[in-house]
Amino acid sequence: MSSASPEHVTIVYAGQSWSWATWIEHRLAYAGAVPEAVRWDPLHTTPEPERLSGLLSRPGKLLLLLDDWFVRFDEARRQAWADVLADLMPRQGHRVVAVSITAASLPPAAERLGRVLPLRGLDADRAAEVLLDALEVTPPTGGPVSLDRSRGPRFPEDRPGIDNAPRHNRDFTGRERVLERMHQAFTEGGEGTRIALRGPGGVGKTQTATEYVHRYKGEYDIVWWVRASVRNRAREDFARLADKLGAEPDTGDALRGRIEAAKRALADRIRWLVVLDGAEDPEDLGTLLPEGPGHLLVTTPRKEWHRWVGRIVDLPPFDREESVDFACRRSRRLTRDSADRLAAAVEDHPLLMDQTAAWVELNETADIDAYIARIQEGDPHSVPVVPSEEYRKEFQAAWGQTVNTLREKHPNAYELLSLFAFFSPDVIPLGLVQSARAGDLPPHLVSLVTEPSSWNTALRVLSEATSMRLEYEQGPMDIQTVGTLRMHRLFHRFVRGHLGHGEARQSAETARRVLVAADPRRPGDRVHWARYAEVIPHLEPTGALHSTDRDVRALVLNCIEYLRIRGEYKEGRKLSRAAVAAWTAVSPDTDPDVLVAVHQRANMERRLGHYREAERIGRDVLHRITADPGRSPIQVLRAKNGLGGTLMALGQYQEARLLYEDAEAQAAADLGEHEVPRTLAIRGNLAIALRLLGRYEESLVLHRAVLESYIALNGGRDPATLDAGLHTAWTLRLLGRYGEALAIQELNFRLHREVLGGNHGQTLLAQHNLALCLRRDGSHLRARGLMREARDRMLRRHGPDHPETLMLNTDYAMLLRDIGELEEARELAEAAHGRYARLLGDSHPYVAGALDNCALVQGDQGDLHGARERAERARAGMERALGAAHVWSVGCAMNTATALARTGERERAVALGRDALGRARAAVGDAHVLTLNLAAGLAQDLAETGRDEEARSVRREAVRKLTENFFEEHRQVRYMLDGRRPYWDFEPQMM
Repeated sequence: MSSASPEHVTIVYAGQSWSWATWIEHRLAYAGAVPEAVRWDPLHTTPEPERLSGLLSRPGKLLLLLDDWFVRFDEARRQAWADVLADLMPRQGHRVVAVSITAASLPPAAERLGRVLPLRGLDADRAAEVLLDALEVTPPTGGPVSLDRSRGPRFPEDRPGIDNAPRHNRDFTGRERVLERMHQAFTEGGEGTRIALRGPGGVGKTQTATEYVHRYKGEYDIVWWVRASVRNRAREDFARLADKLGAEPDTGDALRGRIEAAKRALADRIRWLVVLDGAEDPEDLGTLLPEGPGHLLVTTPRKEWHRWVGRIVDLPPFDREESVDFACRRSRRLTRDSADRLAAAVEDHPLLMDQTAAWVELNETADIDAYIARIQEGDPHSVPVVPSEEYRKEFQAAWGQTVNTLREKHPNAYELLSLFAFFSPDVIPLGLVQSARAGDLPPHLVSLVTEPSSWNTALRVLSEATSMRLEYEQGPMDIQTVGTLRMHRLFHRFVRGHLGHGEARQSAETARRVLVAADPRRPGDRVHWARYAEVIPHLEPTGALHSTDRDVRALVLNCIEYLRIRGEYKEGRKLSRAAVAAWTAVSPDTDPDVLVAVHQRANMERRLGHYREAERIGRDVLHRITADPGRSPIQVLRAKNGLGGTLMALGQYQEARLLYEDAEAQAAADLGEHEVPRTLAIRGNLAIALRLLGRYEESLVLHRAVLESYIALNGGRDPATLDAGLHTAWTLRLLGRYGEALAIQELNFRLHREVLGGNHGQTLLAQHNLALCLRRDGSHLRARGLMREARDRMLRRHGPDHPETLMLNTDYAMLLRDIGELEEARELAEAAHGRYARLLGDSHPYVAGALDNCALVQGDQGDLHGARERAERARAGMERALGAAHVWSVGCAMNTATALARTGERERAVALGRDALGRARAAVGDAHVLTLNLAAGLAQDLAETGRDEEARSVRREAVRKLTENFFEEHRQVRYMLDGRRPYWDFEPQMM
């Protein structure tokens, strides 16, 4: 080729070979040719000479890509195209170059094209060399083209660097317009585009998404497939991406930390595609939606996803031509005419086309016309089914015939199908079935499960007859074994309904025994967390929630405990609610399993901020247990401890203290005084209750004792020890012992990160407390960075309405106020106040405290009268909730005195300041920072009202005591010496 006359090459490709066409186009352009890719689908093109003549009217060479479409022709169409080629090739053959990109053998008709060059099996550089030589394109450099592969489409034979997508289905056909719309949506949307492929069950969403990935994966460096129909499994699947990306989670909670690590890594990458397949409720999967310059594809039956993605692409049933093409590929016995009649019988529904064509292929001697007639008639006598709203009678007739055929001709496959119908259909737990003990399986399944050849044969028959997708993996001794199996939900429900009562009961019982055998019985050990995540989706379909078997119930309770430990409170509440409802219907209220399930439900409600519901449950359980003469001490202690936590969250601190004091005494007497985990847990909660009452010194004594006991029991790096250290540092800070608190919390935070990781909930609280210590010590910049990071992670973890998120937002608002960012501070403070009011009710002390924070910022922004009005409301609300003597009420009084002074009401400010100072001395002592700040504020008001001598005396004493606590240049001392007005800001408390 001369440089003056570049060769024009028309690349002719079918839709499914788009990735090959774009790669070839890129290579030819790089070599100096003028390529033009033209899509042309011979499956839907009449075999006439004019069809090829139009392509040959273009200048230059014609490069014909032969993929699987050539293999799909029926004999009549294959011969028709052979005749067209025989007519045109003698005249135009010198311009035509044909390459094969299929792994299948080409039919004899392909011989009409002359020599067909295979590109499959070659590497990228060799394939380019073959192409350029065949097209007589000479690169400018005079040699084979070798270019940076990261700068263009990937060679189709090269998988993306990270790719876990399902294996390509070579039987896929049709859906060209839908695939084009999907690709157009991603192309036009650019980086960060999200689309949802929506359609009803059985319409082929998963297969279409798989085909999209296969066609366009050359555009991506990362392709990650998430099985999203079950929330826990979706989170596990997504978390595995972090491992592939080498993204280090900053949390010891392997799941949540790995999810966040994967999302952070994706935000810094380009050319990625994440698929959430089978997604249901978008609220459940919101934490898995990645941000960044890649693409997200969601397959779902739910229309609600339109609020979470940029575009919805609807997937309709097949059109008739798609149905016929698909059926002919699925079964070689079907002619296009019989396939057309079959498609009419099942109304072009993809799932039914797949199922019925599979039956035809499996039953080689069956009369196809009679089969179609039976489907159309849906004879309930020949196919014993009951019509339902979920699928029409024709569906049931086809499926009924399939199941009956398996029962009669393939009993092993039928037995497995019966068992699999009682697991979750999304991913049948083949590994759990194979690893079950012989005693857990009926005799007729034992030999089948333990003999690989019989096992794989039965699974293959199931796949062929029912269109279950099989994925193989390498087994022992290099034997290929089936790794995963998925059953469509509609078919899954049909099979369950098709079984007789005895068959269904035996299959369900076997499925439950398989799950029990899989229970590691250690939900607190993260080594076993993946196993519990695998088991949970199967609890409901196996009937485990309704079982009265103690081992099955123990499995359910272990799964609930796993969810609690992992912080999966929504799932935990759902599962514990279901267990309580099922078990209380058949067991006494005081049954040990029922009590544990109820206790766990209250735990989940409290963790989700549903305090009134948690209180109702907690009080009811405690009443039931104490009224039961057969109660055990552990049951009573568990009930008291749980209810106490709820009471603290509700602001009922005095009742919680009394409950914990009673429980602590009982635990010490029944279980032991020291180094007993349950006793220490109750004692730690008593210390928190004392702290919430403002009794900081007593609280500190207890927290230190608990910390020392945990160190003796578990060592210094155990999570319980770290939590006790965190509470100790927190209480020291509230006492105004900032230097000591900061020193302990620096170490505590470092150990939290090392042991639990940076994104664990307890670590975020430790980071938050470190930021609070730094703020009080005057290190605002570092405090801001730490607190903002902890706040953002807590927001991603729990959402904006969760109590821990609100706590961090409240404190972050006050830090922003400290550094002068008043607009953002007010926005956050107002939002926190509103959310607290909705969550807790107007009478809760947190609502009064959050309102007082709003008044502080409002006053700083110049609205002095509005700030005074809100400060007075906050003080009144706090005193109603906790009494005037509580330290928080004293803090609100100090702020109200300031607001009064700023609006000129100095005498009222003096009176309120004197009263609050007396209450502060009684609550926290003469030397506490709160007391000294009150004194400094009172001194200012005394001076403004002409009481100069008294003012100097009060201020001098306050400065002296504050200097004794801090060095002279400390922020607190300088603040007072500079004459700035002191303040108190409300801090929600960690529990």
